[in-house]
Amino acid sequence: MDKDTLYMELAIKEALKAKAIGEVPIGAIIVLNDEIVGSGYNLRETEQRSIAHAEMLAIDQACSALGTWRLEDATLYVTLEPCPMCAGAIVLSRVKRVVYGAADPKGGCAGTLMNLLDEKRFNHQAEVTKGILEDECGQLLSDFFRELRQKKKALKVSSKNLQ
Repeated sequence: MDKDTLYMELAIKEALKAKAIGEVPIGAIIVLNDEIVGSGYNLRETEQRSIAHAEMLAIDQACSALGTWRLEDATLYVTLEPCPMCAGAIVLSRVKRVVYGAADPKGGCAGTLMNLLDEKRFNHQAEVTKGILEDECGQLLSDFFRELRQKKKALKVSSKNLQ
């Protein structure tokens, strides 16, 4: 198994932590010299913080662990293509490489809607590898949102029955 696949499996494990607490299942890890220096999973609903995305939390943890805001030789693995906020944080923290699983047609800024990670006007660009374990990452999200819709529908039906 290649390293990208191995590390994406670990990012998926982070995403499963989010799913277990009712969060959108997105997970991220940051690797430097074959060592995980940061990890995170979505906590936006739990913490009611708009910036509590998996990538942001992993970047923050990596910076704390390494004692620097520069992650110049690090690779970030994330199950869903980074949004504009996360792409900005990746550029500002100078992550060398981003590997993502599923594309995000509604907010992806690593090549789908735009590529902020390869914007030449910024002082840093990150290399992007996409589609690693894409089916598994996409299925995790599809299953989560399908289950969420089913729960909402069931609540609506039971509340009508109570009236």
